Amino acid sequence: MARLTAAVLLGGALLTLPALAADVQVEVLQDKLNHPWSVAFLPDNQTLLITERSGQLRSWRPDSGLSQPIEGVPKAVVRRQAGLLDVVLAPDFAQSRRVWLSYTEANSEGNLGAVVGYGQLSEDNRRLNGFKTVIRQTPQLSAGNNLGTRMAFDRDGYLYIVFGDNFHSSSAQDLDKLTGKILRLNQDGSVPQDNPFVSRSGARPEIWAYGLRNPQGLAFNPWTQQMWESEHGPRGGDEINIPQKGKNYGWPLATWGIDYDGNRVPESKGSHADGTEQPVYYWKVSPALSGMAFYNSARFPTWKNSLFIGALKERNLIRLTVNGDKVVERERLLTDRNERIRDVRQGPDGYLYVLTDDDNGKLLKVGLAQDGGASRG
Repeated sequence: MARLTAAVLLGGALLTLPALAADVQVEVLQDKLNHPWSVAFLPDNQTLLITERSGQLRSWRPDSGLSQPIEGVPKAVVRRQAGLLDVVLAPDFAQSRRVWLSYTEANSEGNLGAVVGYGQLSEDNRRLNGFKTVIRQTPQLSAGNNLGTRMAFDRDGYLYIVFGDNFHSSSAQDLDKLTGKILRLNQDGSVPQDNPFVSRSGARPEIWAYGLRNPQGLAFNPWTQQMWESEHGPRGGDEINIPQKGKNYGWPLATWGIDYDGNRVPESKGSHADGTEQPVYYWKVSPALSGMAFYNSARFPTWKNSLFIGALKERNLIRLTVNGDKVVERERLLTDRNERIRDVRQGPDGYLYVLTDDDNGKLLKVGLAQDGGASRG
């Protein structure tokens, strides 16, 4: 039995309170994964695709376990936070078999940038055919840090991509660069003509929103259809945003964190700056947020209206109860496991599927042994 730590919203602030004990059940489905980064479910509701940051894309099934590396995957440059990163399926995957990947490559000077593209998964799930690069993060500025690259499709079929600032803070404010940005593309990789900066001289037309630092999570709220994004602050200041068209989310002009040397971030004007948006939630002490997923299943009613986010530094799974665009409750799960959580997804069976970030990484299946049927908060 795992004891959870929770907080409820009282008088406009989240206060830590003792939580009810809950039976959180964890099953290790797979170990010996090399820094797994992302997981996606195929429509058969049995097969998962898993990326390993070290460069492999694999499939996993409960009856046959982990596959050999899938062939045809582009070669990623692996360095620090860089490598093979996110995997998502096209909305029409059942017909197109299209799988989208993000990964990193180096330019002639050795600087890294993120790349996004897609290929067609063979019927036997053993090969990715005809991989096509759709967009490269330019300029390439990273030494292996702050790459971001989560992806998500909305219900209209648009693809959103979040790119980190490559550890070059000021570039997040430059509209001629794809660092520190959210991009919006059509399914074929072309630019929608209603993107906010299509007609602005000197701006990249792919940009949807900007002013991000190191985004690690991207998901659409199933009840409001709003996009939610999570990102690392510098020292402190991890945050959650609800990005909107053309808006500036502040980095590095506005941040709730400080620089790594303990001083104010050089470009920062404080926690607020004119013309920038505030996060809907932030942490003064960083948990080091990672992948996130909304919970929208009837299997565990206690988890109704929840947003789950992995924590790398705190080594736990964060559950936030949301009401519209507000966070009204929080608690920590899996605190007893002491494992870095890299990704979390809701499975078709209503369980959570969690990846731990290690050279002996694991795929976990997480649920509740008992559920009272009522969500607190």
